[in-house]
Amino acid sequence: MEQAITEWGYFAVFLGSMIEGESVVLAAGFLAHEGYLSLPKIIAISFFGTLIADQGLYHLGRYQGVYLLTRFPRLKPRADRAFLLLHRYDVYFILAFRFIYGIRTISPLVIGASGVSPKRFIVLNVIAASIWAVLISLAGYFFGDVIMNQQNYLSKYIFVVLLALGIVGYGVYKLRK
Repeated sequence: MEQAITEWGYFAVFLGSMIEGESVVLAAGFLAHEGYLSLPKIIAISFFGTLIADQGLYHLGRYQGVYLLTRFPRLKPRADRAFLLLHRYDVYFILAFRFIYGIRTISPLVIGASGVSPKRFIVLNVIAASIWAVLISLAGYFFGDVIMNQQNYLSKYIFVVLLALGIVGYGVYKLRK
């Protein structure tokens, strides 16, 4: 497993930051804490992965966005929410869409379709991708630090926590039924 991580880890971070994002980069940050990967490399690779993906979606939205949004009506609710947020918050939305669950992937497409200039988007996208890559990578790294430092404490209470979650889950299941 260690060999697979060192051989394919950075490639997985690149693809993951393009497709899924947070979970892959968080896991990579944890692996950096454990010494399998380099934190600066993870930050750089996740920056370029998210930047390339969002630029591609922006340009797709710029040239085919209206067509795609009418062709695939199931995208409409998320696209409408992204359009609303873009018109309401403009620059702040472009800087923050990576952190908004449910519209992260469609947002660059919507931004492109809305007519935001390529120059404006690239500048804001570079800033936002930098912030995102650093924050998520560091979160995974420091989460790893907390987990490893609290390992003895957690191992004592993990059973109790899992049991409590199971009871709560069963109760919610019964209430809904």
